[in-house]
Amino acid sequence: MNTIKLLPVIGLIFLGACSSSRVTHSWKSEFPAKNYNKILVIALSGTDMFTRQKMEDHLVGDLSNQGYNATSSLKEFGAKAFRQMNEEAVLDKLQNSGFDAVITIVLLDKEKERYYVPGRMNYSPYAFYYHRFWGYYTTIYDRVYTPGYYITNTKYFWESNLFDVSSKELIYSVQTESFDPASSEMLAHEYGKLIVKDMVKNQVLSKKELVAKDGHNAEQQ
Repeated sequence: MNTIKLLPVIGLIFLGACSSSRVTHSWKSEFPAKNYNKILVIALSGTDMFTRQKMEDHLVGDLSNQGYNATSSLKEFGAKAFRQMNEEAVLDKLQNSGFDAVITIVLLDKEKERYYVPGRMNYSPYAFYYHRFWGYYTTIYDRVYTPGYYITNTKYFWESNLFDVSSKELIYSVQTESFDPASSEMLAHEYGKLIVKDMVKNQVLSKKELVAKDGHNAEQQ
């Protein structure tokens, strides 16, 4: 009996550990991979300011874990970066700030799905109450019947692009789907790791040598 009771708990733990985000499509240009010196991460319209900051911060953190110098656009330039600026002015601003690559994050779409989960009846042999109808009814019925209910799930469709500042070319593009994330924090955490993993896998980025503040190789310490 104890084993049976533990199974739903184990299932919930397992589901909680699974990622709610996945790559649906990615593309890489024919340009050779570069070890960029400074990357700007910018989340564009489509999300609230809190989620936007989290998306930028987590991607910056995951790029930093690969040895790249990455910076959040919100922290570097503020919420209204590049508004009412033409292409030439934006590129000059980026280059003057030392950026040689830009990674964008855009929420392409959000869908809500509502569906019905039917109730279920489970058999449980409480023989002690079988000889009296009311005892059986009041004791067993409430224990074995789970009423149906409606649930709503939300899907988020994201796109990130990596641009080379000097050539102005699109180097890499990836689209992902996030299914009903637990929170903005978890969504951003999963997204950053997913994007960097895919860029490394497709050799868009290579793992750079991590250098500690004292100038020594941090990976060897």
